Amino acid sequence: MSTLCGINAHPTLKSVSNGQCGLHLLSMRPIVNADADKQWFQLSLEEAFYLSNDLNSLKIIGDDKCPKSYDKVWRYMMSKKSMFPDFYKAYSHLRTKNWVVRSGSQYGVDFVAYRHHPALVHSEYAVIVTSEDANEENPQLKVWSDFHCTIRLCGSVTKTLLVLNIKKNDQDASLPSCLERFNVGELTIKRWNPDRCRENKLTIENGPEHQGRVRGLGFEATPSSVGATA
Repeated sequence: MSTLCGINAHPTLKSVSNGQCGLHLLSMRPIVNADADKQWFQLSLEEAFYLSNDLNSLKIIGDDKCPKSYDKVWRYMMSKKSMFPDFYKAYSHLRTKNWVVRSGSQYGVDFVAYRHHPALVHSEYAVIVTSEDANEENPQLKVWSDFHCTIRLCGSVTKTLLVLNIKKNDQDASLPSCLERFNVGELTIKRWNPDRCRENKLTIENGPEHQGRVRGLGFEATPSSVGATA
């Protein structure tokens, strides 16, 4: 059991002995320090809550040095990030499929997903989280130029754009128990190859090979199911 002392917008793991660094720490970013026997890690809000709530491998304590309940930690994180329930559902959705998930800020997306250890492979997916809740909108992918820019960037770094749409089903997100009733829709978006289709207008292709595929305005979007990794 590791301990997180205090939480803020970018919580930091207090310290972890080298012998404690298991697979569940793969997504964390190590921080260089002079202590050879311990490592420090910087955690996102989603990472910290996943280790605490889902894996029960992290204890979070407040400034009063008392452990905080899952409900209190959840409300605190929501106060720091209005779309935290959506982002956490997307994060945990990928983690339960054994993907290693890290911040995608350097690529202008929400997350990136690795099939194996980030030291061994490049990330395969650039992930953007969207919500069906009109009051909680991710500012990304709101206009066509956003799609074009993001898809071109993903292509240049050899990643597939994966959009995870969170449907809350009118559930109150004030407690973590709401996550059980959330649904996650997956959509992969790639550049439209003009050699394959030169139509200028938006079309929806039907048929066994293109069921549900939408093409137009320079890209194609396909309903997807991201498989679990080994």
